[in-house]
Amino acid sequence: MRYREVIRMPFWLLALLYFFFLSFVLSIWAALGNLSALVVLIALTLLLLLIAFRSRLIIQISDNTLEVGRANIDLKYVSHAIALTSKQMRLLRTRDADPGAYMNIRFWSSTGVQIFLDDKRDETPYWLITSNKADLLINELKKR
Repeated sequence: MRYREVIRMPFWLLALLYFFFLSFVLSIWAALGNLSALVVLIALTLLLLLIAFRSRLIIQISDNTLEVGRANIDLKYVSHAIALTSKQMRLLRTRDADPGAYMNIRFWSSTGVQIFLDDKRDETPYWLITSNKADLLINELKKR
């Protein structure tokens, strides 16, 4: 593996979710008592851990494959890639989005990479992915 980046949900967002979960537990406690509140607290804590685990984005480049989440593509089909600023990323994932593009983005990370493809059999024009290390990712894509 030549490159690996894992984008996780930030701590402040997990804390905010847990605060909402705790307010729900408090209302359960007030209405149903201690045991019900404890069961709900344990269930919501496990749910928060599941959310944190499932919401991460893994970007990997092996010898000849780019993997973003569950999607993968052979590097020979990657034409070129550009790093995107926050403003460019915001426009590409909303107003200027191509409906045929593959997007794997996380709202808590504002920068990303646009990867253009050159595959005659695939109608996907580009991949838009969240990346906190866009320059490193582009450099690894250029090495092929």
